[in-house]
Amino acid sequence: MTIRVLLADDQALLRGTFRMLFDAADDMETVGEASNGCEAVELAHAQHPDVLLMDIRMPEMDGLAATRLISESEDLAGVKVLILTTFEDDEYVAEALRAGASGFLGKGARPEELLDAVRTVAGGEALLCPSAARALITRFLTQPEACPAVMHERLACLTPRERDVLALVALGLSNDEIADRLFISPLTAKTHVNRAMTKLDARDRAQLVVIAYQCGLVSPAMEPSGPSTPV
Repeated sequence: MTIRVLLADDQALLRGTFRMLFDAADDMETVGEASNGCEAVELAHAQHPDVLLMDIRMPEMDGLAATRLISESEDLAGVKVLILTTFEDDEYVAEALRAGASGFLGKGARPEELLDAVRTVAGGEALLCPSAARALITRFLTQPEACPAVMHERLACLTPRERDVLALVALGLSNDEIADRLFISPLTAKTHVNRAMTKLDARDRAQLVVIAYQCGLVSPAMEPSGPSTPV
């Protein structure tokens, strides 16, 4: 299956470079280019891409506002947003994830890393790597947006096993790693993840990570035993 990619960046030269990279890949094609957030939202509705590669800082409407509009649109439920950022944008990263982004990648990433990131997000997983970027996420997601009682009540709909799985997702473990940790099959782990997403009304796994940190289920002091990419 060909992954349809939409590009949103105010730098024409950078968009052109990305287009050549994606169009040269056997499993990808570029379906449009946007120079600002308004164009990104319009093209998303027109093209329905699988992945929207979104810059944060753009004129007229920034990438955060555009991501929020896309994630709130029922018509664009299948569009995954991958944020391009720099380490100077760390505060925006957490806000982008809260807005509905499926992950982020530094602009200094190698071409093969960018291609793998698009494939990861298109496959429905959250991209929270490298480990240094994960540290930035945990730094800005540990302060709840609501009172603890309200946030903990939000998790009351989960079974104990689903809570365990949610915590491991937030710590960066894949379905296979969760299965090994909990002595269950990868398919069972995936089922628990999907049920948690449904019960918590989470758009994707990235949103599960946000919820887990906001509710205090996990904290930066907790360390996963496996790799941090992808979840």
